[in-house]
This record gives sequence, C-alpha cells and structure tokens, in this order.
Amino acid sequence: MFKYDGRDIQVGRAWADSSGVMQSPDWHLWDTSTKAALGITEVIPERTPDPRLYTWSMDGDGKVSKSARNLSDVVVGTRTHYGVKSVLTKEVKKQQGSLLSQTDWAITRKSEKGTAIPSNVSTWRDAIRSKATAMEDAIAGAADTAAISDLFLVVTEDSEGNVTKSGILYDWPSLGS
Repeated sequence: MFKYDGRDIQVGRAWADSSGVMQSPDWHLWDTSTKAALGITEVIPERTPDPRLYTWSMDGDGKVSKSARNLSDVVVGTRTHYGVKSVLTKEVKKQQGSLLSQTDWAITRKSEKGTAIPSNVSTWRDAIRSKATAMEDAIAGAADTAAISDLFLVVTEDSEGNVTKSGILYDWPSLGS
C-alpha cells in the first residue's frame, strides 16, 4: 500500500500529484529515492490476527486494532453467543465425525454381515476418538487467548528437511494400512 499526500495510490494506476501532474501507471517501479523525493511513502500493513480468536479492524495506515473474543459462552437475554472454546470444541467434534464416517462402512458391514472390522480401521478409529478427547481437554484447560493460540497445529521444516510440529488442534492420526 502506498500513500501520497495523505491519500492511497494504487500500484499500476496513474495518479495526479498535488500540482495536477499525472504520474505514470508505472510509478511503482521507480527507485526508493525517487518515490521519497515526490513524497510517496510505503505503508506496510500490520499482520492481521487470527479471526477465530480476535475481532479486528485496520485503519488507512495499516494499523490493526484487535480485541480478543470471549473464550466462554455469553448469554444475552435468550440468546447464547458462543465463545471460542465452544466453537473450537464443536469444530473438533465435527471433524471427528467426518473422519470416523470414512470407515463407517466397516462398522455397517460388521453389523449386517458379521465381517470382522479390519484391525487398522479399529485402531485408527480408537486413535481418532482419543485425539479428539485430548483436543477437547486442551481447549477446556486453556486459560487465555494466548493459550488457545498455542493449541493450533504449526508445522515447520528446517533447511535439512526436518519437520517439527507444535500444537495439538487438527493434528489427526492417519489411517495406516
């Protein structure tokens, strides 16, 4: 985002300076000193916070104002405004159900025909249930917004290809063969 004389100017679009001179649509390709001499400043917007955890707005200069969402449910009159913990717990339950539904065929086949459930499917379904419980417990035990933020899965890879994971949310086990 760039500004000239207090107003936004768009990359790739011509604009008139304060003396009325039209500037080239290629102005963004000028070097930094030329832009500075004309009074063009680059505004780098602040990083926006996670909308699951914060309500936020950004002003014209890229500054972010944020407010943490309520962690707990709030009842106003007869209406319940679900807090972050409830929303995340419902999401975990929804994902758990979706994952388990992928192997419901084995349960149905067992019920209808008596065919054994493959051991890898049974083990995986148990792992999904266990992981969901661990996620729900971690959500319930989080003391504040920062603690909730730390629960989200972050995967990093170093220059040597070593993968590191942090956080528990949405790090589901995969179905082994």
